Amino acid sequence: MSELYPGVPEAARLGGPDTVLSEDQIRQFVLTELGRYDFDGKRVTLVVPDGTRHAPVAMMAKHIRDALGDRPKDVRVVIALGTHDDMSEAAIAQLMGTEPGEFSREYPGWQIFNHAWRDEDTFANLGTIDRAQIGEFSGGRLTDRDMTVLVNKMVVDTDITLILGPVLPHEVVGISGGNKYLFPGLSGHDVIDMSHWVGALITSFDMIGARGITPVRRMIDAAAALVPSEKLLLGMIVKPGSLDLQFVSFGDARSSWEACADVSAEVHVKYVPKAYRRVVSIMPTMYEDIWTAAKGFYKLEPVVADGGELILYAPHITEIAHMHPGLLNIGYHNRDYFVKQWDRFKSHPWGELAHSTHLRGIGSYDAETGEETNRVTVTLATSIPRGVVESVNLRYLDPSEVDFEALAADPDTLVVPQAGELLHRLESERGNLPK
Repeated sequence: MSELYPGVPEAARLGGPDTVLSEDQIRQFVLTELGRYDFDGKRVTLVVPDGTRHAPVAMMAKHIRDALGDRPKDVRVVIALGTHDDMSEAAIAQLMGTEPGEFSREYPGWQIFNHAWRDEDTFANLGTIDRAQIGEFSGGRLTDRDMTVLVNKMVVDTDITLILGPVLPHEVVGISGGNKYLFPGLSGHDVIDMSHWVGALITSFDMIGARGITPVRRMIDAAAALVPSEKLLLGMIVKPGSLDLQFVSFGDARSSWEACADVSAEVHVKYVPKAYRRVVSIMPTMYEDIWTAAKGFYKLEPVVADGGELILYAPHITEIAHMHPGLLNIGYHNRDYFVKQWDRFKSHPWGELAHSTHLRGIGSYDAETGEETNRVTVTLATSIPRGVVESVNLRYLDPSEVDFEALAADPDTLVVPQAGELLHRLESERGNLPK
C-alpha cells in the first residue's frame, strides 16, 4: 500500500535512479500494465503535457495506443495547458510524433484538443471546498476564501482519466505531476490562483523539491477528489539532459505520482559544494517567454549566494509573458512586497502575483519606507528591450555582452546549460530537504 496515501494500492513500477530503460523494456511495461487494466468499452480521456515539459510523449503515447487497441469505447487526448498558449497544429504533431494534420492517421479513432481555458464552456463546476478546509490544507496560510473547483469537462464526462506526464521538482507544489496535470493543467482560475498563492506564501525557495504531500499538494488532491472519473497516471522520470527514461510507474494517480516523486528526489536534484556569487541559466528554446523560462531561476535560486546574481540567458525570448500581460503592471517583487500591501494587490490575479514572487526570490519590504530588499539580483539577458526589463524591476544585460569564456574561468560563477529542469541545492542540504 501507498505510504503517503493509506489504503491506496502501490503503483506498478519499472527502473530506478541508477538505471536507463530501453524502449523495449518501456513498451513491454506499458503493454503489460495497461493490458491487464479494464479499459473495455470505457470512455478514456488521455491527459498529456504541453511542449514546455521535456519528455518522450510521442513514444509513450504510441505505446499507450497499442496497449489500448480497440478496447475503449473512445479516446480523447487533451493537452494540459494550464494558462499557457494553445499548441499549433505543427507543435501538436511534434508532441505526438505525427506529421502536421495527420493525427488521425497515426492514432485511428482518437481526437486531440488543446485545453481551451479561455472559454467558460470548457469547464464543469464541481462545487466548492470551504474556507475552513482550505485553512487546514494550507497550514493556516489562507483562511478567508472558499475555493471553487472548475475543471475541463473532458475529465468529468469520461470513465477513465489517464494522465501521461513527467515528474520533476516544482516551485509551487514541491514535486510536480500526478493530479497536478488536472489542477492547474486543466483547471479554472480559482484553484490555480489559490494554490499558487499558497505556494508563494511558503516561497519557492522552501517549497521546491519537497517530496511529500505539501500544503499545495493537499489542495490539489482535494480538488481532484471531486473529479468523478477514475484517475490513473503513467508517470515518467526523464534522465536529465536527454529524453531517456529512468523510471516509469502506472496506477492510481496518487500512488503512481508518489513512486515517481521518490525517484525524482534522487535523479533531479544536483548538489553543489557552495553557493555562487553568480549563476548563469542558459535556457532552452522550448521556453518561449519569461513566464515559462523562469524555471531557470526557480531551479537555481537555492545555490546563489546572498547578494549574488542570477542571469537568465535566453536571446530567443522577446517578451515577459504572452498570456499574462498583467505582469507588466505589477512587475517582479518578493512575497512581502505584496503581503504588506495586500489591499493594493488583492484584486490582481493571484497566479500572476505568485509567479512574480517566484522569479524575484526571497526578500523583504518595509511598508513605512517603501523600500524593497531582495536577496539576489535577477538579470535578463534576452531580446526583451531594456526599458521593459527595467520597468518590471529586473536588471537588463545585452546577451551579446555575455562572455562565456570569462564566466567559465571564474571560480565563483556557475554556468548551467539546458537550465530549467535540474534542481540545484547545496551539499549541506542533502538529506534535509523538506518532506
